[in-house]
Amino acid sequence: MPEFFTTRIVHLDPQALSPEAVNDAATLIREGQLVAFPTETVYGLGGNALDEKAVSKIFAAKGRPATDPLIVHIESWDRLTEVALEIPRIADDLVEKFWPGPLTMVLPRQSRVAPGVSAGLPTVAVRMPAHPIALALIKAAGVPIAAPSANRFAHSSPTTAQHVLDDLSGRIPLILDGGPTQIGLESTIVDLSGPRPRLLRPGGVPLEALVQLIPDLEVVTRYAKVEDGPVIAPGMLLKHYAPRAEFNLFEGNDDDVRAALAEEALRLRAEGKRVGLLIAEEDRVPLRAKLGDAPITMIAVGSLADLDSVAHGLFAALRALDDSDVDVILSRGYPPLGLGLAIGDRLVRAAEGRVNHVGRT
Repeated sequence: MPEFFTTRIVHLDPQALSPEAVNDAATLIREGQLVAFPTETVYGLGGNALDEKAVSKIFAAKGRPATDPLIVHIESWDRLTEVALEIPRIADDLVEKFWPGPLTMVLPRQSRVAPGVSAGLPTVAVRMPAHPIALALIKAAGVPIAAPSANRFAHSSPTTAQHVLDDLSGRIPLILDGGPTQIGLESTIVDLSGPRPRLLRPGGVPLEALVQLIPDLEVVTRYAKVEDGPVIAPGMLLKHYAPRAEFNLFEGNDDDVRAALAEEALRLRAEGKRVGLLIAEEDRVPLRAKLGDAPITMIAVGSLADLDSVAHGLFAALRALDDSDVDVILSRGYPPLGLGLAIGDRLVRAAEGRVNHVGRT
């Protein structure tokens, strides 16, 4: 069971950091406690990556199975050798182009890193975040910080301090509030521990950018279950990023998806269920025409022409639909281009694989 705390929120201006607040948070990290903090992707729940007891507190606070590893965060590229071994040359190229930023590399683990970080496996996932609060905290703490997303296990990731508080109030002592995160989706994870680089999780660095440096990058899609045992990187479980409500995904061309969403929403309403639709801006008018005055909640997360905006608002929209007390959420899919690949990955896992392909013969 996790410890109980009166959770404090400290508001920080990322452009004018309070050294006192940062040092207070860093002291908690050094003492083996946990601190939630913003990164450019989502909020992270941080603990000392060298302290097995601190790492175990992360798993307890989240209710996360020990088979699902964490990402170690460092504040400068020259710290990489302190947590990882056998670093290939391609890692230098990736660091030069994408760090600090939303790219995580899986490498052989240094023995000083707590084994629990990596679910007991001989590898470690490492990244350097591109957020002034995160970097200042890691530097002040003087230790690498292990940090998964700061939410309850398998729930939608947090992109604001309020999301963290909603999930972890009483479970952690401190949340550093730096405002909404910039990207809104987790980092891209590339495995460099084997003979061939592999993309394990799409994220903030698009696949198109990676293949410019790694033309033979292998894209791995795995939908593991907790009972399958340790996985090499986070974000590989079938159920992940999920809202509390039942979630179903619809993929196909725009007209077919809109027709299927409307038909299913009306059917569920006829059964007495409260329904929410997670849609694009372009869907709003045609869907309302199909739904008439049916009391169905719709949240448009962004435009199909701007997938960065969809990524930025995705988890906040899922949480907003949950807060509206819907029983079922129906979502459209998005083109797998740029951040669309990562958006699709999150939606499939939120749906636990319940994907409806519509309009096919």
